[in-house]
Amino acid sequence: MTRRFQDLKSLADRAIAQAPDAALFTAIDPASNSIAVLMQHLAGNMRSRWRDFLTSDGEKPDRHRDGEFEAPPNQTRAAMLKDWESGWGELFTELERLRPADLERTVTVRHEPLTVVSAINRQLSHAAMHIGQIVMLARHAAPGTWKTLSIPRGQSEAFNENMKKEFGNPKFRS
Repeated sequence: MTRRFQDLKSLADRAIAQAPDAALFTAIDPASNSIAVLMQHLAGNMRSRWRDFLTSDGEKPDRHRDGEFEAPPNQTRAAMLKDWESGWGELFTELERLRPADLERTVTVRHEPLTVVSAINRQLSHAAMHIGQIVMLARHAAPGTWKTLSIPRGQSEAFNENMKKEFGNPKFRS
């Protein structure tokens, strides 16, 4: 499970790195979020959900979710990355602490009881949605210099062949 979060974070990090500084703080329209706002929201969400994950509600009293959707107070790439890393750090620290028996436990998020597995899946889908938005916005902000984050167009067959060579046919693996 940690691997999927690491993959998502890597995708977002590579997209954010390609966005010009000014684009991090620019929304495409008044009803949209900037990359920085999405980073701020995800970081706040992860800090709240994952701090004391097994022992307290995932919506902490010190979280101010609505404020996460306002322009960040310190509009620098360095400040946004520091905040971003703090949220991910909380998530990865707690995931490392989980033991197999913990997966059967129940936690709460906004007083709603969830199995640990459900809470993890909820976080994964939430992060994936917003990271997709970050990637789209970063790509939009760097059209002439963008380097694809996945399989380049027209190269799917070659990619599949390389994967086949690397991993073989999974049907016949033990």
